[in-house]
Amino acid sequence: MRQTANSGAARLSVGFILARNFTLSAFASFVDVLRLSADDGDSSRQILCRWNVLSPYNTQIRSSCGIPLQPDAKMKEPSDFDYIVVVGGILGQVEDLDAVSLAYLRKAAEQNIPLVGLCTGGFILHRAGLMEGRKCCIHWFHHDDFLDQFDGLEPVSDQIFVVDNDRLTCSGGIGSAHLAAYLVARHVGVIQARKSLHIMIIDDVLEGEKPQPGIPLVLVTPDDLVKRALLMMQQNIEYPLPIKTLCERLKVGRRKLERQFRRALEISPLEASMMVRIAHVKHLLTTTKLTISQVALQTGFCDASHLIKVFRQRVHITPDVFRSNIGPTK
Repeated sequence: MRQTANSGAARLSVGFILARNFTLSAFASFVDVLRLSADDGDSSRQILCRWNVLSPYNTQIRSSCGIPLQPDAKMKEPSDFDYIVVVGGILGQVEDLDAVSLAYLRKAAEQNIPLVGLCTGGFILHRAGLMEGRKCCIHWFHHDDFLDQFDGLEPVSDQIFVVDNDRLTCSGGIGSAHLAAYLVARHVGVIQARKSLHIMIIDDVLEGEKPQPGIPLVLVTPDDLVKRALLMMQQNIEYPLPIKTLCERLKVGRRKLERQFRRALEISPLEASMMVRIAHVKHLLTTTKLTISQVALQTGFCDASHLIKVFRQRVHITPDVFRSNIGPTK
């Protein structure tokens, strides 16, 4: 491990840069793993790990839930840290990261200090030009937002975090704890990483390839590969992925994917894709006032007549009758 200039006994040192309206849960989950790994029990002394919240200004930074946080250090030299972690926040406001902090991130990159993006922190790093040629993990909820902002780039939204050389990105939420535990295991020790998660009542350390929890699926399985495939289907409902493309993104052969779907769910990937889409049709029919044509377009059907035909085959009634029986809630 690279030794920092002022690390002392610390084996892992982290500098945090918080965006305006940063996500408090992502920051808290990450820093609590460091805290619980740094000392015996939960004594919170910064012995094995140390961290600072950096800012060029001595003013509080407001979190997305309204709770402010006071930075505890000016912009130290990037080389003082093993990692610089950017905690993103509400989209539409993450562009507000100040010019001094952006310059600091670029300086850190020039010094080969690994950069970490939590939650929408990956958006900030991309916008700063610091993710070129690297994979970026984002939350499934922001998949389409990423595509809108970064044309031609495909985010990773079916894993909890991604490590691509000196760039580490995370979907946020509890995934931040697992990314922090990954770094603790790497630099401090697996025992400390496990201890911190166990104290936080979180299951054991998860690798980045573990699938993100998403919108509740109509199909449930403990098989990680099948679960990732289902999440990809869910995230691409408007433009359903061909099975060939799905296999390419999952980096598996078609035969293996079909075999695991049969073993886990007793159906093919193609059938599973249709079930996911029909479930979303039902969701839209019961929670919105979209027309049948609009529902069809949002769920990958050619037009209303195509949707009505398939829906009748599978549900045995038309979408209009289904809606009248259930009724939209808004």
